[in-house]
Amino acid sequence: MTSGKKIGLALGVVAALGLAGVAAFYSGLGDAGNGSCSAAAKTAARMGPLAKGEVAAVEIRSRPEPAPELSFTGPDGKPLTLADFRGRTVLVNLWATWCAPCLKEMPALDALEKAMGGPDFAVVAINIDTRNLDKPKAWLAENRVTALPFYGDPQAATFQALRKAHKVEGMPVSIIVDGSGCELGIIQGPADWASADSKALMGAAAGRP
Repeated sequence: MTSGKKIGLALGVVAALGLAGVAAFYSGLGDAGNGSCSAAAKTAARMGPLAKGEVAAVEIRSRPEPAPELSFTGPDGKPLTLADFRGRTVLVNLWATWCAPCLKEMPALDALEKAMGGPDFAVVAINIDTRNLDKPKAWLAENRVTALPFYGDPQAATFQALRKAHKVEGMPVSIIVDGSGCELGIIQGPADWASADSKALMGAAAGRP
């Protein structure tokens, strides 16, 4: 083989390796840019068999993706987003005082927070009343819902975000989001969140043994 051919072959190999490296780099960048939810897929697989009984209506995501961006206010009135809960699995519930099924499940959500709330799990119940903004807090106090911090969204933007992402039409609606911000499941309608079925499902979502 002539020296010219050897040089050409070597350059070809280098170019091929370079292209492969660039392809791998951009592939990895794409995963990162989309918010990799590969770990969430494993969690969802564990949750699948547990979506039964009182929580049978929960739709487990076979291919979890980043949850919609949700903005609301905390108990102190300061702005929050789901990113503020990173590191914890959260059950996000949207409720309103004009929604009878929402009110019916609030005590169960309160009981779930009392039983399971901690460094790895939280119930984030976001009120979307747009009028009489003192009414939701008064209702919670009258019905002794004490474990749930008050999160509010008087513009109901959280509902609109979920509606856009999932074509949600009614209330209540709840989503399960892991500590990395990936959506594990959704349910449109109420559930008995204080049930053993719910606790088993939430335990699997939070990675508890």
